[in-house]
Amino acid sequence: MVKNQAGFSSMTATKLPVNQDKVIPTASDKFVLTSYVEEIVKRALSYLEAGYPVHFAGPAGTGKTTLAFHVAASIGRPVTLVHGNDEFGSSDLVGRDAGYSKKQIVDNFIHSVVKREEEMMQLWVDNRLTSACRNGDTLIYDEFNRSRPEANNVLLSVLSEGVLNLPGLRHMGEGYLGVHPEFHAIFTSNPEEYAGTHKAQDALMDRMVTIKLDHLDLETEIEIVTKQSGIERSDAQRIVRIMRTLRKAKKNKFKTTIRSAIAIAKVLARSGGQACWDNISFRRTCYDLFNIVTANASVNETMRKEQVINEVIRKACSVNLVKLEKN
Repeated sequence: MVKNQAGFSSMTATKLPVNQDKVIPTASDKFVLTSYVEEIVKRALSYLEAGYPVHFAGPAGTGKTTLAFHVAASIGRPVTLVHGNDEFGSSDLVGRDAGYSKKQIVDNFIHSVVKREEEMMQLWVDNRLTSACRNGDTLIYDEFNRSRPEANNVLLSVLSEGVLNLPGLRHMGEGYLGVHPEFHAIFTSNPEEYAGTHKAQDALMDRMVTIKLDHLDLETEIEIVTKQSGIERSDAQRIVRIMRTLRKAKKNKFKTTIRSAIAIAKVLARSGGQACWDNISFRRTCYDLFNIVTANASVNETMRKEQVINEVIRKACSVNLVKLEKN
């Protein structure tokens, strides 16, 4: 199982025995396919079918990677997964020389004559991008902007001309590789992240269709929290209401991604309690999961944030659930 608590489901992933870098994802029956999610999936598939790579861009907790796997599962091809890395060079995507092989032939057909032939060959090892282009896999390049732009330059000809440049194989007459017609590419990035990321070059962004993702709608978030934790829907509604209210108070810098809500719901499910004001354990869990504690945070600041969370919990637990669905 490939689990992603930021999103909508657990994706079933079967490894291929021939190449352990590949998986075949299949959509799970737990995938939360609301009208909001279905519209995004349909748009992404229409772009991919037309031959354009798709880029899911959004803040943490918006389900970018989960959506990428679900769309890939709909395509039905093996998936090659790459995670962006600041240490990457082009060879980490394409491949590199891995040494030499030496072959020696001794011909002693005539006992008095010994003939020796030696041949030295350079060894080349494909990396994941080359394998995906060669075999027609779906490439999921997660957080691609964590890799340096010069490392990603190799993608330019792949996405526009359908050709992969392989300079390391020019001595073998294979300096270029025609991309398989079934090859597709799905990218994800967090434009709000500032640590360890790079600005993607305009030439690369111009070759992909960017679908901007925001935090999920109310219905989808309630469904995700309910299915991921197994708690009652009414409890999930209250947790989501608390999260969405704190999300609007941006100056207080609360941690309000769907991951936090799922974690609170799972703790609640294990304890067997309810999401209500009288449940002190629930309130403390909300303090821990929704509050962002920084190294220089003062005691007064921490207490002030807990007071804000308290007020939001009290209001959410007293509101009519019918009205909650409409907000």
